[in-house]
Amino acid sequence: MKFMLMIYASQDTWDGLSAEEMARGIAEQDAFTTAFFETGELISAFGLADAATARTVRVRAGSAAVTDGPYLEAEEHLASFCLLDCQDETRALEIAARMPFAAFNAVEVWPVMHEAVPAL
Repeated sequence: MKFMLMIYASQDTWDGLSAEEMARGIAEQDAFTTAFFETGELISAFGLADAATARTVRVRAGSAAVTDGPYLEAEEHLASFCLLDCQDETRALEIAARMPFAAFNAVEVWPVMHEAVPAL
C-alpha cells in the first residue's frame, strides 16, 4: 500500500532553529531517508523551497490567474513530503513516527488511493 507522509511548518518554525539545530535535523532526516530507501519502503522524498517562492494558479472562465505564495491565509505550509510503499497503515504510522521533524511538529499520513500511470 502506498502512503504519503507530509510535514507542515511555518516560517517561524524554521526561523526558530539555530544553524546547528537545522544541520542536525537535516542530518537526521538524511539518515531516515537512507534507512527507508534501503528497506525499499521509501519511494521518494522531497523538501520544498520556502513558501515565499510558491505560486497558486486558479483557472476561472478559461483564464489562468497566478498569485504569489501558497494559500496566504494559512500560517503553515507544506514543507516536505515522502511517498511510501509499505505493508499497511500500521507500518506507515511506525515510519512516520521515526521522521525526525515529528518530534516537534506533526506528520500527516495519507493513504494513496489512486496512482496515475501514463500508457506507454
